[in-house]
Amino acid sequence: MSKLAISYNINIIGGSHPTRTDDGEIQNVAYVFLRDGSVHAQEKIHPTPNERHWWNIKGGDMVHAIPTDCGPIGVLICYDSEFPELARRLVDEGARLLFVPFCTDNRQGYLRVRYCSQARAIENQCYVTLSGNVGNLPNVENMDIQYAQSCILTPCDFPFARDGIAAEATENVETVTVADLDLSDLAWAKAQGTVRNLRDRRFDLYKTVWSDKG
Repeated sequence: MSKLAISYNINIIGGSHPTRTDDGEIQNVAYVFLRDGSVHAQEKIHPTPNERHWWNIKGGDMVHAIPTDCGPIGVLICYDSEFPELARRLVDEGARLLFVPFCTDNRQGYLRVRYCSQARAIENQCYVTLSGNVGNLPNVENMDIQYAQSCILTPCDFPFARDGIAAEATENVETVTVADLDLSDLAWAKAQGTVRNLRDRRFDLYKTVWSDKG
């Protein structure tokens, strides 16, 4: 994947994979391959009950924005998109693009990821891209079926796509989804938008405190 990123001069968010860490644990880790040859990893913080049961997946303890030539980005693996604290930390570190690789086996599971990701785009005034598996793997435990409708989500305000959807795939179809995203639209929304979620936070009332591992 790193060779592909360099040869095609693109940045690749390569999805996530069960990975045995140095301390012997198995974690679900997403890898990002940049066009400059660097490789970054993002652990999944919240394993699902199925991941813990079938594969003994353990949760990671670090979430940080990844620096790229397009600005900082963030990765939230599947279930992690359903925890707003993680996206907020990434956006506070400068991320304007969040990527959500996911694997869900039915429509209910997919919609949990989809609706929460749309909420992350609105409340953080950022773009969120979902990319999920389709098809089936009948000989792999807990991976026998998948349901997905990959999409690129935006905030819901005047500069952005109608319904907050820049592009989306057909349900359960293996395809490529493309959209042009203007980062200056995010800057406008944060400064002059109909609502200004990031600016209007009440730090006098609430805040999130992270451990040093963060």
